[in-house]
Amino acid sequence: MHGCSGVADRQAEEQMASDFRLKEQLPSVTAKILASYSDHDRINHLGHCPLPKYQVVVSILDDLKDIIYPGFRRREGLHAGNVMYHVGDLVDGLHDKLTSQVGRALQHDDRVHNRSSDCENQGDYEAKGQAIAIRFLEQLPRLRRVLATDVEAAFDGDPAVSSRDEVIFCYPGLEAITVYRIASEMRRLGVPFIPRMMTEWAHKETGIDIHPGAAIGDYFFIDHGTGVVIGETCEIGSHVKIYQGVTLGALSFPTDSDGQLIRGTKRHPTIEDRVVIYANATILGGRTVIGHDSTIGSSVWITTSVAPHTTVVLEKPNLRLRGSVPDDMKPEANYQI
Repeated sequence: MHGCSGVADRQAEEQMASDFRLKEQLPSVTAKILASYSDHDRINHLGHCPLPKYQVVVSILDDLKDIIYPGFRRREGLHAGNVMYHVGDLVDGLHDKLTSQVGRALQHDDRVHNRSSDCENQGDYEAKGQAIAIRFLEQLPRLRRVLATDVEAAFDGDPAVSSRDEVIFCYPGLEAITVYRIASEMRRLGVPFIPRMMTEWAHKETGIDIHPGAAIGDYFFIDHGTGVVIGETCEIGSHVKIYQGVTLGALSFPTDSDGQLIRGTKRHPTIEDRVVIYANATILGGRTVIGHDSTIGSSVWITTSVAPHTTVVLEKPNLRLRGSVPDDMKPEANYQI
């Protein structure tokens, strides 16, 4: 046993010696990394102004969802006798988090757009952050009313769902819509940076990409949802239902005389009330309007407007089967072999 132990010790020592020799290269590696900070300074943030903190922004979303859907998220055992204390505690914590994070976002935005060149007057930004935090928290009852219509749309629009509770617990579409509505309200109040952090977190979690700048009416339902993309300048009416893989995107990106993108233009389509868009449909362009009460079939590509009460579908493709076909699987007349 002692002999085996001695061999193991020698092997460990040799390995450690090898590691120490390799570590002598690390100062050179570090120097090269530091040199790259000067070469590519647009992807550095080396100032002293703190940025919004990703983990705190995600915790803000968790707190807000606990308020919007009480009893469905982290806290169990809520009832009429204790819900006031629970919500009051969350609101108090949200006030502090939002004040700090919104203040950071405002200060960073000013520096990025050259409205401020230093990191002073942080207290002024926190004061602005607090004012926005209060205004945002005041909107939570209205957000709950709108999200209740989204839950209802999912329950009414999907025969596979057994209860509204199932929608709240399980549906990624509702998760993405909830985060979108929170982020959209913050954007409306003038909060930079943070709304996009929120919707991109939801994108990562659900596979559904909704820009916080989109305008979406009530009773909105995304069924299945993976791969859905809704662009910044989309306008979507009420009682709209879309399926997985739908893209509401830009047809082109206008540029100025220097070849730079022109931002702030209407680039994405308008979807009017009571439209259904089936899986993998692509609708592009800021001038494209899908009229109310229309149905857009799967896998279509649309770049021009569609009148109200219109159904758009692809012609049925031919399916080609190779090899022998059993009698009970003989193709219909529209198939080719």
